[in-house]
Amino acid sequence: MAAEARRRIRESRELAALAHPLRLDLINHLMASGPATASECARAVGDSPSNCSYHLRVLERVGMVEAEESADGRERPWRATITGIRVDDDRADRRQAAALAAVSLQRDQRMTREFLARPDQVAPAWRAAAGLATYTLRMTPEELGALGDQLDALIRPYLAPTRGAAPEGSALVHLGLHAFPVEGSS
Repeated sequence: MAAEARRRIRESRELAALAHPLRLDLINHLMASGPATASECARAVGDSPSNCSYHLRVLERVGMVEAEESADGRERPWRATITGIRVDDDRADRRQAAALAAVSLQRDQRMTREFLARPDQVAPAWRAAAGLATYTLRMTPEELGALGDQLDALIRPYLAPTRGAAPEGSALVHLGLHAFPVEGSS
């Protein structure tokens, strides 16, 4: 089990590095699945090994991944140096932060569409457990912040990179949360 290393993102270059769809897929893959070579990453994210290698080096320059020593000296496994990110909204470049949020949201939507497109390939127990729900809440900013903190506390024990021995039958699960005031209602 890895120690939690959630990174506070403040710098424009860090935001720019993550605000790329392939790099966001790569860092999420490495955080969830552990060390992998560029070829293994390419198979996981559906891209070429050379393109993945380039983008892994970009992530390395901002300290989010690092190369590990390989057993055979030929293959170069990469590992995430972080277990999650949090954008420091007060200090971050808002335009870059918005670009990262947009790429992240596109990723969530793509993964949701892919899940919905394969209902017959999903085991019945997983179909029953999966959920898509939306709610309209009436809250103050303080209440919304507190709710986010409570949800975060509930979710953190299940994070793939920090969870110890996962129970038999477990799998990687994507969970996306979006909470914001509805335009014109505040």
